[in-house]
Amino acid sequence: MLVFFETCFRNFGENNNTMVFKINISSKDGKTYKLETETEELIGKKINDIIPGETLLANLNDYELKITGASDKAGFPYIKDLEGSELKRILLNYGKGMNKRPKKEGKKKRSRNRPKGLRLRKTVRGNTISSDTIQINLKVEKAGKKPLSEIFSEQAKGKSKENRKFKRANKKQSPSEEKTEEASE
Repeated sequence: MLVFFETCFRNFGENNNTMVFKINISSKDGKTYKLETETEELIGKKINDIIPGETLLANLNDYELKITGASDKAGFPYIKDLEGSELKRILLNYGKGMNKRPKKEGKKKRSRNRPKGLRLRKTVRGNTISSDTIQINLKVEKAGKKPLSEIFSEQAKGKSKENRKFKRANKKQSPSEEKTEEASE
């Protein structure tokens, strides 16, 4: 019992602040590839900055990627017009960070879902990536020699039509049939 408590409290005082960024890379053909990385080279970069692909993954050496957006650990979006990385409550009209519809008023039908002049105060972050950032959205500006579908072959494999048909066919097979097939082998 004492050994258990020693192992639990041994790492208690250590600072385990490893930042894992969830990165979405969108290609020009409309597909998005996901990646998780712990690189600290992205901290201090701003929205619309172009970064080399090597900072994320060694296979992306010829790629140039543009930062198009981000969100923090609470889900607040990053706004490119707001300098810094701190949280701010700003007055927004429709666009990024604001997509709320007004409440129904009375029995009258609304003629438009987005009435003219509606502005709300919303919490957003500035345009600089910080340690509070969780998700970063990137767009391919300059493609490399190797296509993204080959670099992220496991993600591309899961999206192909043949693979989806194969998965559906396996789902239709009942569990009892699977057990009989395994027993016969």
